[in-house]
Amino acid sequence: QVQLVESGGGLVQAGGSLRLSCAASERSTYAMGWFCQAPGKEREFVVARDWTGNILYADSVKGRFSISTDTAKNTVYLQMNNLKPEDTAVYYCAAKRGQVTGRKEDYNYWGQGTQVTVSS
Repeated sequence: QVQLVESGGGLVQAGGSLRLSCAASERSTYAMGWFCQAPGKEREFVVARDWTGNILYADSVKGRFSISTDTAKNTVYLQMNNLKPEDTAVYYCAAKRGQVTGRKEDYNYWGQGTQVTVSS
């Protein structure tokens, strides 16, 4: 069972950037994704990538966020640029077997989350 640990959250002004990291406990062919959950809202899909390189983005982050991997470190990164106050949320890393999807119900493994706060 893979374990995921996120890091890199924090407070940033609107227009700024942050990079989140998700370290996996093992190397695998999992699809890795990022989701976010704002207070009072459901957890939403942000971006995901599978081991073949297929990437799926939520429309709200296209052109601003990007996902990358360092296979040597078993780590997935979420680079967030041009952040907006509405991006404020807890960001979760998730993993699933097989191909990438944007459905949180498809992901079996979750990290503990890291808070991202964007001030206006």
